Amino acid sequence: MIVADLIELETKRLRLKQWRLVDREFFAALNSDPRVMEFFPSLLTRADSDALADRCQSLIEERGWGFWAVEIKATQEFIGFVGLNTPSAELPFSPCVEIGWRLAFHQWGKGFASEAAWEALHFGFDVLGLQEIVSFTALDNIRSRAVMMRLGMLECGTFEHPQVQESSGLRQHSLYRLSRDRYLNLDVS
Repeated sequence: MIVADLIELETKRLRLKQWRLVDREFFAALNSDPRVMEFFPSLLTRADSDALADRCQSLIEERGWGFWAVEIKATQEFIGFVGLNTPSAELPFSPCVEIGWRLAFHQWGKGFASEAAWEALHFGFDVLGLQEIVSFTALDNIRSRAVMMRLGMLECGTFEHPQVQESSGLRQHSLYRLSRDRYLNLDVS
């Protein structure tokens, strides 16, 4: 395994950082909350949640970046994850880098997802030099789709997610894209 320089990002209120063991208990609670997991095929067991955190941590160790653990700087409270990822599933638009987030329910509506995601976009375009970043979610996930639009991403159609059962109402996903050119011309003031 190649060990990269770990990259941590900061916003005015948040720190995007490497995962710690102490984050896992809170992450498991988040992943077993039906409100948070409404648009995922199932709630995660503690073992599945820990495995996901381990994968996130390992990818950051390998590349320096990924789905970072997010904490509120003022309190050091873990609130979820935000970051960039190369999806493991073969998607109709692969290869790609996606931006994604999952935050604790009690932290919704405070602008944390947009704030942290914007910092991840800066990193993806300004540091990694990506030409495009995508995001996708189940069609009915209006909250995440609203974050994608606030980030300046453009809706570019739908697709069936290959890792969601055909019989699931969550299989149909909406795809959003943000090109480097569009990113450079966004007015974020």
